[in-house]
Amino acid sequence: MEKIASFTIDHIKLQPGVYVSRKDHVGAEVITTFDLRMTSPNDEPVMNTAEVHTIEHLGATFLRNHKDFSDKTVYFGPMGCRTGFYLLLAGDYESKDIVPLMIEMFEFIRDFRGDVPGAAPKDCGNYLDMNLGMANYLANRYLENTLYHIDAAHLIYPE
Repeated sequence: MEKIASFTIDHIKLQPGVYVSRKDHVGAEVITTFDLRMTSPNDEPVMNTAEVHTIEHLGATFLRNHKDFSDKTVYFGPMGCRTGFYLLLAGDYESKDIVPLMIEMFEFIRDFRGDVPGAAPKDCGNYLDMNLGMANYLANRYLENTLYHIDAAHLIYPE
């Protein structure tokens, strides 16, 4: 079997950033998959499931309610390795195109207080596995260490 595209990226060189993982054609539509890498793979500790789950709920809620991207959002969810998230958008985008959206989303997550949307037994299959404080912290860390000063090296996968 051939390796899938995401397994061909050198995860030793990969740093936090916003990367185009792939572009798929579905009929006449392009679906762009973004790799929102929040931690350095195989170098830093991975995120725990509770904060990943909380970021997923908050990020998905934010995107599905966004004035410009609600109808373009196909999927937002965690990577199995717990070093980041995948965002699938309908449209042909480059990484730099969504940096303002990612700043807006992670500021929303950083600043969110109160009940996490969908964190109730009838809404979620694992509603108790949430950690809002760590989600706030990790969103701020991603903003401060990556998004606010992102450069080309963190927008294109390393060779």
